[in-house]
Amino acid sequence: MDFQPSARCQDLQDRLQDFMRVEVIPHEADYRAQLRNLNSGSDWKTWQVVPRMEDWKAKARDAGLWNLFLPDDKLALGLSTLEYAPLAETMGRYPFSAEIFNCSAPDTGNMEVLWLFGSDTQKQEWLTPLLAGEIRSVFCMTEPNVASSDARNISASITEDGDELVLNGRKWWSTGIGHPNAKLAIFMGISDPDGDPHARHSMVLVPLDTPGVTIERMLPTMGEYDPPAGHGEVNFDNVRVPKENLILGLGKGFAIAQGRLGPGRIHHCMRAIGAAERALELMITRGGQREAFGKPLIALEGNRGQVADARVAIDQARLLTLYAAWKIDTVGAKAAMSEISAIKVVAPNMLQDVVDKAMQIHGGQGLTHETPLADLWLMARALRYADGPDEVHRAMVARQELAKYRGKNA
Repeated sequence: MDFQPSARCQDLQDRLQDFMRVEVIPHEADYRAQLRNLNSGSDWKTWQVVPRMEDWKAKARDAGLWNLFLPDDKLALGLSTLEYAPLAETMGRYPFSAEIFNCSAPDTGNMEVLWLFGSDTQKQEWLTPLLAGEIRSVFCMTEPNVASSDARNISASITEDGDELVLNGRKWWSTGIGHPNAKLAIFMGISDPDGDPHARHSMVLVPLDTPGVTIERMLPTMGEYDPPAGHGEVNFDNVRVPKENLILGLGKGFAIAQGRLGPGRIHHCMRAIGAAERALELMITRGGQREAFGKPLIALEGNRGQVADARVAIDQARLLTLYAAWKIDTVGAKAAMSEISAIKVVAPNMLQDVVDKAMQIHGGQGLTHETPLADLWLMARALRYADGPDEVHRAMVARQELAKYRGKNA
């Protein structure tokens, strides 16, 4: 296996880094300040998009740095998972930047669902404006009243009534639902309570202005509301949509989820690796600039060892993630489940540890908004739940490993 970027990928990487260097990095602090000033508190109805974001998006589109995640050479550039991985890492250094290139979760996963499984009508109505960056979308799966880490527990209902589907249930941690441009939800619910456990659920497209859809609140993550996207609790009360809004077919929810989660987890993990690189850079810079007890901070109490440990951990996580990306491209996501689960444990934990080291060297400043470290730590901690908690992914790796020895004396 060869993880060396292709010539095309290297060219895109160079162009992406140039765009970040010229357009984004000089304005990062101002953007982050405006984001906080425009969007304070939990009242998501007042949240606004920072105007600079729309300017960045227009420039990225003009520069051909748009929809880089989608492996379709007609709708996008047709990059493989492995080719996109280093680009996701570059975006991860400044996590808000994924939106600039129309590569934000959960939109990327939702667009892949529509691209892979949507009907022509569904693609025309929803995929086209999502690819154009005109609207945002959300994925409504997690529920407050069940252990959603086991997706078989999802209890929201989908009932057939003539030419319509009737949806009922309460969802939460629906990322992006507070965004002013959020227009569409993919709703996962149980459509056949008596069916096979992996054929009971379906996915349905729900416009967020449909009667019966009520966004009740945004949920704070460690006290932060993540505007203007947010993570919301939403109630579906006898929501009626046409049967044409069903994706792929009744009972296909788990099959769709398998197609959605593989590449998306690569994206998450590579962004985490980029964020860790940023944290390490800030750690070293701070450690060289500040002195205490007559020495630079970086020379005190084993801090150089902390730098070495961070370097090793980042490189290990990157290689494992690139291997998982290569395996997805080579044999498919289903055959790469162990590697995908492994990186979902390794990358967020690595990021959390590296950011913690960087925060320690920054002292009290590391806990403030004066650096991005607090946001990066929060990103790491939340990723240990997103797309499944650590425990679920460890169980998957163990199950795959033990299966190799089934029937043997081991």
